[in-house]
Amino acid sequence: MIEVSHLDEYLSTLKEVGGLSIPSKTILLKEGNVADKLYLIRKGCMRLFFYHEGKDITFQFFFEGDFVASFDSLYKRQPSLFFLESIEPTEVFIIKRDDFYALIETIPSLREYYEEKLIERFHVYQQLFLSRIKNTPRQRYEELLREYPNII
Repeated sequence: MIEVSHLDEYLSTLKEVGGLSIPSKTILLKEGNVADKLYLIRKGCMRLFFYHEGKDITFQFFFEGDFVASFDSLYKRQPSLFFLESIEPTEVFIIKRDDFYALIETIPSLREYYEEKLIERFHVYQQLFLSRIKNTPRQRYEELLREYPNII
């Protein structure tokens, strides 16, 4: 499997992968558009969010080493339910959808890394779901600060 410390170096050698430095508060995907790119965060933080009754609601945060996309949109080629935004100056690798699927078929270690990240994400979603059922908004906020102290 690709070590995280070597991932940066490895991906920068692939012609299918581009790099980008993004200023804070940059929208990379708008709700309603179809996601056609996958991002891997090299440095920084991003979020998926949506608007509900005029209020900005963060669905999830993503950090260094995370793959980011509106995954339903990317996979099913359907309009995104979310906006994707950088929270701070962020550096990412950008991989087009079809290039990514070709790469994970030909590079087993990249596929393993991606699968590991998907499993981690599934675990986070389970915890988030349970937290929404069991915890008060204050408890959820305190949990967020405990798990991601640099977020605020």
